[in-house]
Amino acid sequence: MAPSFTSLLSAANSAAAATASRLPSAAAGRASTFVRFPHHPTGWAGASVAAPRTARKRAPGVAYATAATEKSIYDYTVKDIDGKDVPLKKFKNKVLLIVNVASQCGLTTANYTELSHIYEKYKTQGFEILAFPCNQFGAQEPGSNTQIKQFACTRFKAEFPIFDKVDVNGPNTAPIYKFLKSSAGGFLGDLVKWNFEKFLVDKNGKVIERYPPTTSPFQIEKDIQKLLAA
Repeated sequence: MAPSFTSLLSAANSAAAATASRLPSAAAGRASTFVRFPHHPTGWAGASVAAPRTARKRAPGVAYATAATEKSIYDYTVKDIDGKDVPLKKFKNKVLLIVNVASQCGLTTANYTELSHIYEKYKTQGFEILAFPCNQFGAQEPGSNTQIKQFACTRFKAEFPIFDKVDVNGPNTAPIYKFLKSSAGGFLGDLVKWNFEKFLVDKNGKVIERYPPTTSPFQIEKDIQKLLAA
């Protein structure tokens, strides 16, 4: 005689209990089992499996982009170094490297030199650098906009756009930097850590990567090439 549905259910529950008893104690309280029965109306009985969640491991010292907002960089308007409004939608379909710069930092010479080199190399391929002076780190950008422009353009022959001096942290953070930080939280949180932190933006106006101040422009070149080729 074929076994009854009740006997099948009893046998399956006994097997499930035996399996659960062998689970590690940390997971046993959450473990349950799906049991499939022949001829059962739905085919399944039992509770859903609640597997323990495992945190994704991330390498220390690396910034990870996050989809924190549906906005893009094109939703913002900023002022250039001469005080004129610049809608960032003018940079649509371009790859952007956005940098907070300073004139009196230990990183100034190397970064301005490499930024100028990278810009000259890729500017005809749809690449732009947007530089935002900031005096929040060691008061190393104390000059006026006129002085900053003269310094960058005379000493380093910078041809990329330089904008109005802004705050990148704190209560007066420029809206564009609120967007950048919300799109790519850094490895120590959302705060910009120092001069020459960098955000890489794709042709759709989305933040793709964030780099700490010690990452040189030359180290970012391969990432720039990939986005230009996309």
